[in-house]
Amino acid sequence: MFYDTESNAHGMAHDPFKAIVAPRPIGWIGTKGRDGSRNLSPYSFFNAVGDRPKMVMFSSSGRKHTLRNAEETGVFTASFVSRGLMQPMNASSAAVAYGADEFDLAGLAAAPARLIDAPYVAQAVAALECRVTKVITLPDVDGNETDSHAVFGQVVGIHIAEDVIRDGRFDLALADPIMRLGYMDYAGIGPIFELERPSVKAG
Repeated sequence: MFYDTESNAHGMAHDPFKAIVAPRPIGWIGTKGRDGSRNLSPYSFFNAVGDRPKMVMFSSSGRKHTLRNAEETGVFTASFVSRGLMQPMNASSAAVAYGADEFDLAGLAAAPARLIDAPYVAQAVAALECRVTKVITLPDVDGNETDSHAVFGQVVGIHIAEDVIRDGRFDLALADPIMRLGYMDYAGIGPIFELERPSVKAG
């Protein structure tokens, strides 16, 4: 089958786009409002986008509370979602009024970041402390503004629980991440294997 995305005439019960671009890591973004209120929301449009310096990005469909806080304060955290935190992560996605505390709603402890003024999930096996470098309202191919807003952040601090470090590495088998698929589907990781990059001999 083929369909153009302008008409979106795929003839399926649900748009398959997000199922095709999968799996996606979950950015569990923690922010604080100017009024001191805490916010925690999961974003599946999230990923690492740079290494020197370390950079991550999340994208908000609509002007949500997380976007507002990140724009106003210039900082955010991203907590790692393990299988054991799947239900609290889902609970924190509820659409609640601005100022409602999703940490409390999801039964989670909020830990204060060390280098920025934003909370992260204390139970998470890893968390990133980030300073906002740029916020972009994404344009379409005609240059018109959309209602998607990308927030880029430089990672200035990293928290890792000692019990997921093995043989000098952050062990993903122990960390047991959950990833977002399409529709209401999620997945964990299967067997982990290494794949060496090919090398090409000169001449």
